[in-house]
Amino acid sequence: MHSASSWYYRRRPLSPRPPTPHPFSSPRCPTQPSARRVAHAAGVSAPGADGLIQSAPPSTTTAPNGWALTVGAKDEVIRNINPLTTAVSSRNYQVSGVFNGVLRGPEGSEPPRGVLEVGYQIGCGIDMGANGVTITGSAGVTPSLGLVGLDGEGEFIDGIAPVLSTPFVGGVAIGLRPGLINTVPVGRKEFTGHDPWVSISGFNVKIDGCVGESFIRSYAVLTHATDQSDSILGYYGTTRKV
Repeated sequence: MHSASSWYYRRRPLSPRPPTPHPFSSPRCPTQPSARRVAHAAGVSAPGADGLIQSAPPSTTTAPNGWALTVGAKDEVIRNINPLTTAVSSRNYQVSGVFNGVLRGPEGSEPPRGVLEVGYQIGCGIDMGANGVTITGSAGVTPSLGLVGLDGEGEFIDGIAPVLSTPFVGGVAIGLRPGLINTVPVGRKEFTGHDPWVSISGFNVKIDGCVGESFIRSYAVLTHATDQSDSILGYYGTTRKV
C-alpha cells in the first residue's frame, strides 16, 4: 500500500497556441512553402482524386490614390463530372472555393466600396459550337424525253416516251474552329467595407461544343470604386487539365 503522501501528479506541458490563419490559406490547402507540392507541367496542375488544388498566390497592387488592393482564393476544388447530356462535346465541372479581397487605404479614409466578381475560364482545343452539325441536301424532279422502239421490233417501231428522274444530293457539315476560352461568371458582389469575400460550394459549370483537351481555372476581379476613379485588380487561379 502506498500512502496518500507518496502520490503526486505530473503536470502536462502547455501546447503552444496555433498561429492565426492567413486569409488566403487554409488547413486543407495551405500556401506556405512547406505545403505539399502539386505536380506541375508548364503551369498546369495534375488532376487529383479529391479535386482539391493548390491556389495560386494572391495578387496585390497599390493604386495611385494610395489604396492597397489584394485578391486571392483558398479551399479551391474542381471536379470533372459526367454531363447530363452524355455528349462527348459537353464539359461539366463541380467547383468550390472562397475568394477574398482586402482593401487598405490611407489613414482617415472612408470605408471603400466596389465590386468583387468571381468565375471560371474554360479553354477548349477545338470549338464546335459555332455552327454545330449541319445536314445539307437537295432533291428535285427532272423531266426528259427518250426514244423507244429503235430496234424495229414490237408494236411501236419508232416513238418518243417521257422519262422522269428524281436526283438527290446530300451531305453533313460540322462547324469547327480553333479553340477559344469560355468565361463563365458565377458571382458578383457589390460591397462597402475593407474585406469582401465570395464563397462557392458545389456549383456546376457546364459548356457545350468543346472537342479535344480542356483546361479550367478560376478568376476573381476586385474593383475599388470612387467618385473619380476605379482601381481594378485581377486574380487567376491554377490552371487544371481535366
